Amino acid sequence: MILPLLLVMLFGMIDITMGVAADRKVTMIAQSLSDLASRYASVTEAEFTNFFNIADAMLVPYDKTQLSATISQIYIDPSTKNGVVKWSRGDVKLTPGDPFAVPANLIGKDSSNAVLPNQYLILSQVSYLYKPIVGWVVAKTGITLGESSFTRPRLTTCVVAPSAPPC
Repeated sequence: MILPLLLVMLFGMIDITMGVAADRKVTMIAQSLSDLASRYASVTEAEFTNFFNIADAMLVPYDKTQLSATISQIYIDPSTKNGVVKWSRGDVKLTPGDPFAVPANLIGKDSSNAVLPNQYLILSQVSYLYKPIVGWVVAKTGITLGESSFTRPRLTTCVVAPSAPPC
């Protein structure tokens, strides 16, 4: 009588634990992608490919075909106080010129609360469809895990990408 309950608990713990581990990997991938791109003054298409290959490798032992990753650069327009996409690479590219909502605490302001000029942010967005092994507790269709990470460029004001407008 207790055995079925114990089996459900055991396999449920396995699915949930693996889901938490996959979620942690998604977070690390998002942070790593934005960090890698922010370390360059300019990035080539080959380097973008390498960044996404690194993301795939970080996901091991999980299925990399379920991973979706994008790296974008966001310009903060001081006149409108809004973010604008400058370039984007990856699986779900953002459209250059489109507005992008940047968290208010990431926008630099001076003592008079005016937005500082020449602010750029590197944004990475990662999503992963985690499908459990057993599926007794977590739905067999899976759960979409997601994470976004912002980083400021380190070497220059902005990171230049191929075929993107200059900063």
